[in-house]
Amino acid sequence: MKQLKVVQTFLSRFLILLLSFGLVIFSTNMWGSEGKGTISIVIANVAIVSFFSSIFSGSSASYFASKFEIEQILSYSYLWSIVTGFTIPLIFSFTSIDHHFLFYLIAISILSSLLATNVSLFVGTQNIKLFNLYTVLQQLLHVVFLAVLIYFVDIKDVSVYFLAQIFCLAVLSLISFYQITKKSRFSEFKFSASEFRSMFEYGWKTQLSAFIQFLNYRLSFYFLEYFQGITAVGIFSIGITFSEAIWTITRSIAVVLYSEVVNSKNLQESVEKTKSSLRLSVLLMFVFICGIIIIPAQFYKMIFGSEFGETKLIMLLLSPGIFAIAVSDMIGYFFSGIRELRILNIKSIVGLIITVLLSFLVIPKWGIVGVCIVTTTSYCASAAILFWKFYRTNDFSFKDFMFSKNEIMFFLERFKNNK
Repeated sequence: MKQLKVVQTFLSRFLILLLSFGLVIFSTNMWGSEGKGTISIVIANVAIVSFFSSIFSGSSASYFASKFEIEQILSYSYLWSIVTGFTIPLIFSFTSIDHHFLFYLIAISILSSLLATNVSLFVGTQNIKLFNLYTVLQQLLHVVFLAVLIYFVDIKDVSVYFLAQIFCLAVLSLISFYQITKKSRFSEFKFSASEFRSMFEYGWKTQLSAFIQFLNYRLSFYFLEYFQGITAVGIFSIGITFSEAIWTITRSIAVVLYSEVVNSKNLQESVEKTKSSLRLSVLLMFVFICGIIIIPAQFYKMIFGSEFGETKLIMLLLSPGIFAIAVSDMIGYFFSGIRELRILNIKSIVGLIITVLLSFLVIPKWGIVGVCIVTTTSYCASAAILFWKFYRTNDFSFKDFMFSKNEIMFFLERFKNNK
C-alpha cells in the first residue's frame, strides 16, 4: 500500500473528524436534544434511501471504473439516483419525521447520491487525492453554508441544517461532475444491457450487506424513539456521532485498501495489505479508545449542555463495539474488493437479528444504557464473523494486530520524505 495515500487520507479524515465534532457541538447547543434527535432521524432516513441509490452510485461505480467507460457508469448511476431519490421517500412513509422535512429528504437523497457517484469514480480510478478533497469539502462547505444562512440570512430553525447541506451537495456535485466529464464523450454513449446488469448485480449484493449493517447502526434509533421519545434519541446520537467520526479515521485506511484490492490481480498481496491495514487500525483505535476513557464526563456536559451528562457513559459502553467495527472494516473492504460478498451479508444479518431481539428485551427496561448494550453486542458479533472467515483461509498471528517499531519508523520516514 502506498504510504503517502494513507497519510493524505488519514489527514483529510482527521479534519473531517474535527468538523464533525464542530457540527455536533453547534447543533446540540443551537437546538438541544430534541433538535439533535430530529437531525439524527432525518439523516438516518437519507441513509436508508442512499442504500437503494448506491446500487449504482456506490462501490459498484468504484469497482467498474477501470472496467467500463466513465460515460456509461455516470449515465446509469445518475438516472438511478434521480429515480430512487424521488420514489423511495414517497413510497416509504417515514412516520418518524414531520412531512415538512420531506422536501429536504428528497433533495439531500438525490444530490448526495450524485456526489457519491463522482467520489466513487475517484476511488475506482485511484485518484485518492480528489476523493480526500471532496470528503473534506462536504463537511467544510456544510459548515460555511450553515453559518451564512443562520447569521446573514437569519434562518434559525432546525431546517436550516438541511438547507445548508443541500447547497453544499449541489455545489460539490456540479464541480466534481465537470472534473470527471472533461474528457468524456457522451455523444458516443450506447446502452449496454450486459454492463447494466453487471453493475446492478454487484451493486445490490454489496448494498444488501451495507443496508442490513446500517440497520444494525440505526434501527436502535427507532426502537429508542418508540420506547423513550425523540429526546432520548438526541442524547444517544451524540455517542453514535462520536463513534462514526472516529471510524472516518480508520476508514481512510480502508478506502485506500479497497482501491488497491479492486485493481490488484494478486490475492496474496491483497491479503498482506489487509493485514498491514489491520495493524494500523488497531494502533489508531487504541489511541482513540484511551481518549474516550481519559476525557471526564463533565467535559461532555460542558460542551454539549446539561442534557448530555450521560455521554461519557454512552461512549464507554459503546467503545468495545467501536473498536471491533473499526478494525473489522479492513477485512470487510477486502472481501468487497475480491467480490466475496456472501460473508458480508451473513455478518450483517447476524448482527441485525441480535439488534432486533435484544432491543425488545433490553431497551424498554434500561433505555439509553440498554441501547448501548444492544449496539455493542451487535457490533462485536458482526466483527467476530468477519475475523473468523478471514482467518479460516489465512494464517493467524498476533503480529497482524501489532504495528512494529520498524514499521512505525518507516511510515514516519515516508511521510517526512513526501511532504
